[in-house]
Parts: sequence; structure tokens; C-alpha cells
Amino acid sequence: MMDDYFRAFEDRRPPEPLPYSPIREMIWQFLAVLTLVVGAWYISWRWTSSLNPDAMWFAVALVLAETCAYLGLVLFVYNLWQDQPVTIPDPPATVDQIDPDTPDPGRPISVDVLFATYNEEPELVRLGLIDAKALDYPYPIDIRIHVLDDGKRPEMRAVAEDEGVGYITRDGNEGFKAGNLRNAMEHTSGDLIVICDADTRPFPTMLARTLGYFRDPKMAWVQTPQWFYDLPEGQPLPQVLAARFGRVGARIGRGLQRIFGEHSSGTDPFVNDPQMFYDVIQRRRNRVNAAFCCGAGSIHRREAVMEAALRSFGDAVERRVIAAEEEITLESRERRVSPELMEAIRTQAVEAEVLTPYRFHVSEDIFTSIVLHSDRERGWKSWQHPYVESKMLSPQDLLTWTIQRYKYAGGSLDIMFNDNSLFRPGLTIQQRMMYGATFYSYLGAIWNVVFLFAPAIYLFTGIAPVSAYSNEFFAHVIPFMILLELSMMVGTWGIAGYAAKASYLAFFPVGLRAIWAVMKGQKISFPVTPKDRQSGNFLTLVRPQIAVLGLTGLGLLWGLGALVVGGTPHTLTGVVTNALWGLNNCVAMAGMIAAALWQPPTSTEEVPA
Repeated sequence: MMDDYFRAFEDRRPPEPLPYSPIREMIWQFLAVLTLVVGAWYISWRWTSSLNPDAMWFAVALVLAETCAYLGLVLFVYNLWQDQPVTIPDPPATVDQIDPDTPDPGRPISVDVLFATYNEEPELVRLGLIDAKALDYPYPIDIRIHVLDDGKRPEMRAVAEDEGVGYITRDGNEGFKAGNLRNAMEHTSGDLIVICDADTRPFPTMLARTLGYFRDPKMAWVQTPQWFYDLPEGQPLPQVLAARFGRVGARIGRGLQRIFGEHSSGTDPFVNDPQMFYDVIQRRRNRVNAAFCCGAGSIHRREAVMEAALRSFGDAVERRVIAAEEEITLESRERRVSPELMEAIRTQAVEAEVLTPYRFHVSEDIFTSIVLHSDRERGWKSWQHPYVESKMLSPQDLLTWTIQRYKYAGGSLDIMFNDNSLFRPGLTIQQRMMYGATFYSYLGAIWNVVFLFAPAIYLFTGIAPVSAYSNEFFAHVIPFMILLELSMMVGTWGIAGYAAKASYLAFFPVGLRAIWAVMKGQKISFPVTPKDRQSGNFLTLVRPQIAVLGLTGLGLLWGLGALVVGGTPHTLTGVVTNALWGLNNCVAMAGMIAAALWQPPTSTEEVPA
């Protein structure tokens, strides 16, 4: 029963926002600059003094990968450069406090809370509706809750009627979620819109702590952090060691945690916790007005969404008219088209084009963000709110995780390659760098392949990508690696970073598939991310990761054998260096492989918080 599943997690509470520390920020900025300077020194030396002339195919491939990764580091440092204190603006009392030009001053603010659903279990949506009805606000407010059912299900309509909320559906499913939202906007009229997925459960404080941002009439939307409340919490290290070694193990576990930070066994195998993204990456984009919308848990100003839609509609109509005019002049060899024909062409273009508040795209959220941010005339703003204001479900299996990540990667890359978004007129240089950092991160799968297979190549062949694993090599690479780890630790202080880095490395098959699909011009599909655990064996999804682990392990045995037998180019320093490098890769791959085999704990096995 679904109620049994949720009951185990109802007492969980989200983490507080990471506190702002100006002193820590100064240390981070110092270490970040030092890391970039030493990194540039290392990359320069790699290109000019370290390439193996006898294996340029390998040497150039690796140094290109390192250079691409360094450019990603530059973008990441720029993204994380500066934070702001955690503050909450006072909530507005009436509509004129968020819209000075309103013809109806003194009226309570009206808010539409929209739950988009397709095939999710109606009882799951009911939980979100119940929580939405408990939204609190210190002033009179008009909250209207609607279920947007693209599945057209009688049982979903019955749930909406039971809960006393609106029910909106449509004849077709054009545009999927984006089309669903567009249809809803034609049937609603709230000043502000709250977007919820089928599994979103808003907290009572959502409106009281976010509507204050809209006191700025240029604030287009506010994104709140997404939080998965059903993630496996695992068992703290002292408890794990105590179960095996008694009190001595518990003391050892506590000592290790004092040195290396908290560690738990049996935590979320899919590394779904999005705190790093929302509390670090997105929050620090506020300083340059570049935090983008992520869908569920976001609050939008209706005027901004509709105005962006009208501008995009006008641009699309104009492109149709220009294309038709060019075709007619080429065929008729006339220099100009008659005004009457041009008017007919324009009318036809208007009828053919669809007004879409949210573009029909798998990544409609980030695309709409780019459209609004580039509207220099209106100067629309966005904000990443620091507090978690809703809870939702995490992917429960590797298939669901893969579908979700493929959509993120493919949709973002499609926007980058096919919409020329980074060069869209109106975006500031700072905004281009922030969006560029997002898009560039999805290209990392290309150079990560080199990093993953390079150790095995050396261990099997003895061919090195560097002229020698000499003291000079280690004098360049070790300071860079140490500074990199130190700076990232301080820059993301409060959030464990290794699991996210390992997951990013193991993501490479999904990333490569998305890149290949976009380069071939394939359409990125719109499958709904499943909310229930999918059954089956998911090892087929991690065959590339198994290949990395297997090749590295066999390569290590081969390299050690070559040292014993002799007669090969292998050196002890080279084997040890690549063995350690390969071990790090294998640990990252092992996490993904374990995720393919993971089974959720039963209610009786759930470890108490």
C-alpha cells in the first residue's frame, strides 16, 4: 500500500540552508584563485614539456581531456565564487505590493497551485493536494488548487472532487507537460503560479516565505530547492563498526568522523540528494541573476510567463513569414512580394504557430528561463530561495534514474546546440557564463571516457601518455590535485562532495548517449519519470561501468605481471600511479554497479533516523 510506504518517512525534515560565512568565502576565493593559477601552470607544462613523442595519439588525447576539464573548473569556480547571507523578505499583503500597476489595488493576491499529472497513482497526487490545502499565509490570499490531468482518468477526477480542488484536462497531449501547463493557463487567472509535479508535497510555509521576492516588480520566478524525503538515510559509521566490534568500533567510528566528517553506510545509492545543486550551485547564481527554473517547486509571475510567450510567438511568426517570403521570391524571381500576399502569409503564419507559455521541450524550464533572462527591455529577474518548501519522491531504481538524467542531459544539450542559447541577444556576459557552465558540464562525458580508460591502456601496454613519470611530473600534478581538493572542500563546505564527483564520473554512458542523440538530430523524448520502483535486472544499464572496472582490474594484474617478468616498457612508478588512478575510477564505477543491484529496504528494515 502507498500509505505504508510514505508512513516510514513522514517524520523526516529537510536540512537547513548552508549558512553564509564571509570568512570562509574569503578562504575559498583565495584557494580557488591559487588552484586556477597552479592549474594553468600544470596545463601549460603538460602541453609544452610532458607529452610522450612516441605515443602522441595517447598523449594528445589525455592532455586535451585535462584541458577541457580545466575549462570546466574555471566555469565552476566562477559559479561558486560568491554567496549571499540567508534572508527572507517580508510577505506582501495585497496585489499592489507585487504589481504597482494593478487596476485593483488592495485586492488579495491570487495564486494558482498547479499539479501536473499523466499516469501517476491518483492517491499519490491526493497527498500533495492535502498538503497544498494547508498552505499558510499571514494575510488574506486567494489560493486555487488545480489538478492538470493529461491522463484524463475518472479516478483522478474523483480525487480532485473529493478534495474540493479544480480538475483541468484537454483533448490531446500536445507538448506533454509544457502543453499541459499552457492549457491550464488558459483556464486560470492567478497573479502567481506554483508549479508542482504529481509527487510534490508543499510545506505550509511555501507562500509565506517566497512571495516577498515578488515585491520586486521585475521578479519573474522564484525556484525553491527540491528535496527527496524518501532517500535511504543509511546507518552512521559508529553504529556500523559498533555492530561488528562493540564499543571499540564505535570509538573508532567517532574518531574517523571527527577527522573526515560524517559517513553513513547504506545511503542513497543513486546520489539523488540535490542539495549541492540548489544550496551551492543555484544559490550562488543569484548574484548575477542567472538561477534558472527547475520546474517543480517554482513560483512564477503570470505576467512574465505570458509576456515571454508572446515575444516568442511573435519571433516564431516572423521567422515563418521571412522563410515564406524568401521561397516565393526565389520561385517567382520577383524582387518583392505584394503587400496583399504578405498579409495573407502573415495571417497563415499566425494561425500555424502556437502560443506556448512553456515551450514544448523536454527542458522547457531552462529554456523559458533563458527567454526571460534575455528580455533586456523588461529586465526580468529570478531567485533561488534557500529554504526547502516542498518534498517529493526520488528515483527508486537505476532505470528511472537513467531516464531522468538522460532527459536532463539531452534537453540541455539540445538547447545549446539547436537554439544557440548562449549567444541569444539580451543575455549578460555573466548569465552566458552561468548557462554555459550548465551546458558544458554535460559535455564532460567525452573527456571522462579518456580519464576512465587511460589507466588500463598503460597497464596493458606500458605506453605512457607522458614522457616520464618523473619527479618533475609529480612536482606539477600533486600541488594542483591537493589545492583542487582543498578549494572544493572549502567552497562546498557543509556538503560531502565525493559521492557527487563519483556519480558524475560514472554518468558517462548516459552523457555520451545524450550527446550522440543531439548531434544526430534525434528528438529527445518526453517519457514521464516513473514514481514507482521498476522491477527487473538493471545490470544491462551498467555494462560500460562494468567494462571499466573489469579492464582496470585485469590491467593491474597484467601490469604487475609485466614488472615481475620484465622485458616491457612498464615501470614501477608508472604501474603504481595508474593503479591508484584506476582504483579511484573503479570505486566510482562500483557505486553505479551497486545501484543497479540495489533493493529498497522493507518497512521493517528501515533504519531509524
